[in-house]
Amino acid sequence: MELPSTLQAALEEELKSLPQKELLSAAEAVSLRYRERKARGFYIENRKEALAYALARMPATYGAVHTALSSALAALGEGGRLPRGPLSLLDLGAGTGAASWAAAGLLELSSISCLEYAPSMEAVGKSLMRRGEGPLKGARWKRADLASQPIGEEADVVVASYMLNELEQSAGLRAAEKAWQAAGKLLLLVEPGTPEGYGVLRGIREALLRRGAHVLAPCPHREACPLPPGEWCHFSCRIQRSRLHKMAKGGEAPYEDEKFTFLALSREPVPQRAGGRVLRHPYTGKGYVKLELCAGEGLLQKTVSKREGALYKAARKARWGDWLSL
Repeated sequence: MELPSTLQAALEEELKSLPQKELLSAAEAVSLRYRERKARGFYIENRKEALAYALARMPATYGAVHTALSSALAALGEGGRLPRGPLSLLDLGAGTGAASWAAAGLLELSSISCLEYAPSMEAVGKSLMRRGEGPLKGARWKRADLASQPIGEEADVVVASYMLNELEQSAGLRAAEKAWQAAGKLLLLVEPGTPEGYGVLRGIREALLRRGAHVLAPCPHREACPLPPGEWCHFSCRIQRSRLHKMAKGGEAPYEDEKFTFLALSREPVPQRAGGRVLRHPYTGKGYVKLELCAGEGLLQKTVSKREGALYKAARKARWGDWLSL
């Protein structure tokens, strides 16, 4: 997966304003700060670092949100579209706007509102979106601390990506509850595909189900998560790297695999689908495929043989994270 050409061109134009050496140095500093968690919830100090962040993280964030939202829309059926568009979008903890760009490529949007706490991230995000089209070009930005302030607006679709794990547990839960209150139709939460990121969303899932939310994806049911201790639900998407992106990440591979976890919640009840989510890479043997699935009845191990025709062909094509109809 690649960034949209409009966004890639806008980002490259912004990056021209900084010497490459300074940009890569800033990218390294930001990466270290995130890993060491030296300033919980506020890691970007100036425009240089915001641009470095955009270079290093926008492709992966875009890919994760695009993949997660596509999965949620597929669960709705009817071509994967929410009813009664066009729709309003609220991007919480928007950063430099990657989630909004991903949503704009999948939904018919009438408006976009972005809430961001860091002034330098907001400035870069605004500048990039001015080079976009339609609702991206006209996006409204508002500075807000979601941990301590009310959101103050609502939208049909609310997205919060790579934000809640940066907050203390109680603050993250409060922010998620506020996000749910603001969501008219759908709430999408995306976090790192780590045990910690999964734990954050597992707790939020339990809390929001008690508030009447309906799980759209990735779960095939609204029961308690059946995964045993030590395991976590996460997914992966492959992101193409530009030359400068490779330098910022310190790697030579032309791509990176972004691991993420997500939760999509709907206001309306969601019909249960026959099938399950593929939890691990399928094992393909001679004339059979072994699958581990999360299905409506819980965790399921299934072996599909060549004799099962269409199901066998679908199982052979299935990848980790896919939905497989049984």
